[in-house]
Amino acid sequence: MNGQNQRNNLFPVFLKMEKLQTLIVGGGNVGEEKLRSLLRNSPCAPITVVAIKIKDKIKDMSLKYPKVVLKERGFHPEDLEGINIAILATEDRNTNIGIGQLAKAKNIPVNVADTPDLCDFYLGSVVQRGQLKIGISTNGQSPTFAKRLRQILEEVLPEETNDLINNLKAIRDQLNGDFQYKVQKLNEYTAQLVTGAVEKKH
Repeated sequence: MNGQNQRNNLFPVFLKMEKLQTLIVGGGNVGEEKLRSLLRNSPCAPITVVAIKIKDKIKDMSLKYPKVVLKERGFHPEDLEGINIAILATEDRNTNIGIGQLAKAKNIPVNVADTPDLCDFYLGSVVQRGQLKIGISTNGQSPTFAKRLRQILEEVLPEETNDLINNLKAIRDQLNGDFQYKVQKLNEYTAQLVTGAVEKKH
């Protein structure tokens, strides 16, 4: 199959992580990266980190987030009880595979760091401007490209983006008419904004 016929078949969703129980197995650099990513997006998410050795940076991070629970010991199958999402960040592939099989037997979606073939979902790069959040996925093929694209979008999107979103909501709330009419009017307003932004850049 050539590149033109390939496509990303993932379905993007935005989860309310504060309503889900997340387990991270692994307390090293990868575990820290996954935990930091989750908390950056959902600081109130309840997260349990299990690892034989948990690095100091994770311990320091947990002090700022009361819903982060650390268990400095080996993984137990009972750790999966009540869990909705499992992130496997150990440095041993066989350990990840074994825990992943246990999780999948309980219908728990699994993410295995740097191992796309074992993942049920990916943690993509995220751009955020207040209420606006953009997720970027390369289907696990190139996280580096996703990171670079995130940097480009962060440079392009102004800090005032959130003000714009709030203003559009206020306009929508004041519009009379049915759903189709509101969509039409908001499309007209946003089209003018996009046109103005393009003209400003040129």
